[in-house]
Amino acid sequence: MSGDALAVLAVTVAVAAFVQGTSGLGFALIVAPVAGLLDPGLLPVFVLTAMIPLNLYVAWRERRSLDVRGAGWITVARLTATPAGLALLWIVPEGRLGVLVGVSTVLAAVVSLFMPSFVPGRAAYLGAGVVTGLSETATGVGGPPLALVYQHRPPGELRATVAVCFLVGEVASLALLFATGRGHAGDMGRAVLLLPALAAGAWLSRLVHTRVDARKMRGFVLVFALVSGVVLMAGA
Repeated sequence: MSGDALAVLAVTVAVAAFVQGTSGLGFALIVAPVAGLLDPGLLPVFVLTAMIPLNLYVAWRERRSLDVRGAGWITVARLTATPAGLALLWIVPEGRLGVLVGVSTVLAAVVSLFMPSFVPGRAAYLGAGVVTGLSETATGVGGPPLALVYQHRPPGELRATVAVCFLVGEVASLALLFATGRGHAGDMGRAVLLLPALAAGAWLSRLVHTRVDARKMRGFVLVFALVSGVVLMAGA
């Protein structure tokens, strides 16, 4: 990867960390399309690795708002679906994963923009966990199903619960990817290299996360996801 491409990725990571630290979602939705355009081989290991320190930070910062019951059901379903997500990597050629990310991102954005308000229950938790397990393991993008479940809950609850669910799922996905030879240490190394950019975005989110209208921020993330997903599909 050239120096210019790495600089673009660093800026993208910083912006995405700020957005997710503020609204509770958006890191993978922002980073995965850009990473897919720069180097499809970065998906999903780079995105999964980069999200671990960010979600550790957000989960600790928002720990008092965690929905323990919802996180438990989502995690059980997510871990159960992880092997099926790995199977997608074997079925879909590497060069076409960008298309998969683009399509899934656009569909998730459209559904999230028009989904009516509802109170989540066990079925919603389990459904979100299964879809997240499939999509995050295969592409690094797993936020949209969780956003659908928690989009009408208090912002702190969304941020805390999504962060905890992501953490468990990311570790499980990475372990399975490396155990089956689908993970590469170089992609993790690039994530480590960009830790300063991620830390900068997360720190900035700390300054504003209690003052920014999280609903408007989520709307921004979903619109951005729609545009970037279309660009990714067109460039594949």
